[in-house]
Amino acid sequence: MPEHSPPPQPPPPPQNPFADLPQPAQPSSLRVVVADDNPVVRAGLTALLSGRADITVVAEAADGRQACEAAHRHRPDVVLLDVRMPGVDGISALPYLVQIAPVVMLTYSRESEIVQEALRRGAGGYLVHGEFTADQLVDAVRDIKEGRAHFTPTAAGALLAQLRQDQTATPSLPEGLGRSASATAYGISESAKPHSQSQHAHPPGYSSPSYASPSSAFPESLSQVQPHVGQSSSGWTSGRPAAPDRSRFQLSTREAEIMDHIASGMTNQQIAATCFISEKTVKNHINRIFAKLHSTSRSEAAAKWIGTAPDSHRGQG
Repeated sequence: MPEHSPPPQPPPPPQNPFADLPQPAQPSSLRVVVADDNPVVRAGLTALLSGRADITVVAEAADGRQACEAAHRHRPDVVLLDVRMPGVDGISALPYLVQIAPVVMLTYSRESEIVQEALRRGAGGYLVHGEFTADQLVDAVRDIKEGRAHFTPTAAGALLAQLRQDQTATPSLPEGLGRSASATAYGISESAKPHSQSQHAHPPGYSSPSYASPSSAFPESLSQVQPHVGQSSSGWTSGRPAAPDRSRFQLSTREAEIMDHIASGMTNQQIAATCFISEKTVKNHINRIFAKLHSTSRSEAAAKWIGTAPDSHRGQG
């Protein structure tokens, strides 16, 4: 019988000319700690961030102490930190956290004094709920890791106000810039200076808020830190009259949050969406707020809250 030759073999596949080159490293996941006393907010932030391929939420925290413990344990790339939390608040924990990772404040607190103090203590950004989209939050988290600051409009306005009020030092400008003679040389008279350059010095008795320097043994030091923000920011001034003593209203943290939104003109529907609660819950909170503020309308409650009602400063020295 004739012999059959074996079938022809397919040619070998072409060799990859770049096989000997090092393969590009896969991008590592950006590790985040979320600190907020509201479990609904924490869950929402965790779900939003964890849905991105390059971000992992490694821990959640309900107060400043838990945030510091989680940061020491997990060594995150970024910490999202609320301001008002029970126990150790975000402002008190901030100087300890910034030694571990960049921190961006993510909060409902929009008072300029709080924004300025957070920045003084090392925050790399300040985002106020209701002033950013989900994509903007994700971009902020990524940018904070790279050292690029993010501020929502309220925080940016507070920062600008602080820069305009700070007249304690004259900046050193390059030669030829800012000379008093240069303005008149171009026909600008002294009377044409903007009104904003008038005196904005701090009132007598003003002292800048201070805090103890963070130590390496943070747990012992942190346990002695008292919450500075949870009740009221009226103890801080920045060249303006002191805010009314809101502590006398005895609102809870959530009620104070909702009262801030009422004073800003938000509707119940907007407040519910911002606070991640139902409109019925908002109405229940408002009923309790009106009872505590002895008010029968939103405008009356807002006037007392922001200090424009006749009795707003009752009981203050």
